Formats: sequence, structure tokens, C-alpha cells
Amino acid sequence: MIELRHLKYFAAVAREQNIGRAALALNISQPPLTRQIQQLEEEIGAPLFIRSVKGVELTAAGQALYADATAILSLTDLAIERARRAAHGQLGRLDVGIFGTGVFDVVPRVLLKFRNAFPDVEIAMHTMTKEQQVEALRQRRITIGFNRLVSKYPDVKSRVVMWERLVVGVPRSNPLAERDAISIADLAGQPLVLFPSTGHPNFSDFVAHQCREHGFIPQVVQEVGDAVTGVALVASGFGVCIIPESATHFKASGVVYVRLKESPPTMLDVSCLYLRDDPSPILREFLRILEAFRAENGVTGDA
Repeated sequence: MIELRHLKYFAAVAREQNIGRAALALNISQPPLTRQIQQLEEEIGAPLFIRSVKGVELTAAGQALYADATAILSLTDLAIERARRAAHGQLGRLDVGIFGTGVFDVVPRVLLKFRNAFPDVEIAMHTMTKEQQVEALRQRRITIGFNRLVSKYPDVKSRVVMWERLVVGVPRSNPLAERDAISIADLAGQPLVLFPSTGHPNFSDFVAHQCREHGFIPQVVQEVGDAVTGVALVASGFGVCIIPESATHFKASGVVYVRLKESPPTMLDVSCLYLRDDPSPILREFLRILEAFRAENGVTGDA
């Protein structure tokens, strides 16, 4: 059988046009190299070199083999290099579960930092609810997910990426829009738009809890699926909407974003989810980038 070493030795002799020089370049002695070339010629059934006192020249069969042998050896080197890079998390695909307001600020910044470090890793993003992300992690359909208010799971690890303040989206016609800051208690009696409407516990549960903590039951006029829809309803005068600060990147005519003045401020997490036992090299490198991002933004601990 023809093995890669036969092609490697043959290509070296063809380049050097001299068995002695080829043996020196390969760091082997001349007799074993000669035997390897003879074995290759026997396997092919034709001479590959014309021998002379000065050295060797390729035959017609040798010229044809040399063109293919160099291509095969190049592809082999490329395959080995790709395998090494994949083993170090530098090549492959990162499937990411994302959610509504996460796409406005924090998640894109983390993913961009990873892409800049590993440009040959393809990033594929999938919009999923929290429950869908956890299930997709368990089925290995995604490697990481991003979400908020993540429950504790024995097989899923959660790392806080960023803490966000809350703000209130208010119709421009609402008197609250004239104020620099308001309290959650100021929303008592205000028609409130909540999101999301599925996947409990969720952000709408968190907002309702904050309202009760400030002494009132929220007057919910509409529950919607995401922040964009919520802000759109605010713009039409439906009511007010408590949102994470990152959602203010979505600009809507007729909406004023007013900060909350609670002290200490009410904070909400953006967290990264992944399987505890996932051995993926890409995940390992992503988590290294994630820790650097957390350090740069002064994030410590988890939710």
C-alpha cells in the first residue's frame, strides 16, 4: 500500500533531484530512502526517476505523480492544521441562543469580542425562549445561551455577563415624561405594558414583584412578547413600560425614557448559560473571552 511517507519521500527526491540531498533534508540515511522509492515504484508498476551519475530526473509517470503528491501533502498539512485549530477552539461553529432585549447591547458586544479573537469560528444565532435554550443546550443544538433571571439547573451553569438598570418608557404626552427621574411607586395607577407574556418566571414577573414591593398591584393593560412590541404600544399611548436600559437603544417616536431613582438601583442580569459538562474547545475559549469581558466591565459573582 502507498502511505503518506512514500509520497513525502518521493516529493523530497523530486525537489532535490538527488537522493543524497533528499535524505539529508529528510534527516534519514540514504539506503532507507532508496528502499522507500523502490517500494513506491513497485506499487505503481513504473519507474518514477531516471537515475544518472549527477542525480535523478522525473519520468513521465514521476511528473504525473509529483503534481498529485504535492497536492495531497498540502491537503494533509491543511487537515492537520485545521484539526489542531479545532482542538484549540479556533475553528468550527458556535451556536448561540439569544433573546429579545439581549440583542440591543450586551450580547452583540460579547459575541463581537469573541469573533475578533477567533474570526474562523462561525457564529450562528437562534432566537429562543429561556426554556427552549435550556432544552437546546441539553440536546447539544446550541453551545451557549443568553437570558435573564435564570433558574438553577443541576446540569446548566449560568454566568452573569452584565447587570442592567431599569428605566421606564413613557408616552411623551404623559406628565411623567417631564420628570428627570421617577420611582416605581410613581407608576401606581398608571396603565402598564408588560413583557414577555410567556416562559415564567420572567421579566414581567420581576416587574410585577417590584411593583408589589413598592406597595401597589400593577394595573396591567397588556402583556406582549418582547420589548420592541412593548415600546411600540407605549408610543401609541397604550401605557407605560418598565424596560432594561439596553432596550433604550430602540428609539420610537413619542416615547421618553425616564430613569428610576431607587437607591440602590434595581438591577437586572444578562446571563450566559452553558452545560456544565460540555468539553467543547470552542466553549472553553468563549468562556475565557467572557471572563475578560466581565473583568473589563467590573462584573463579579453570579445571579
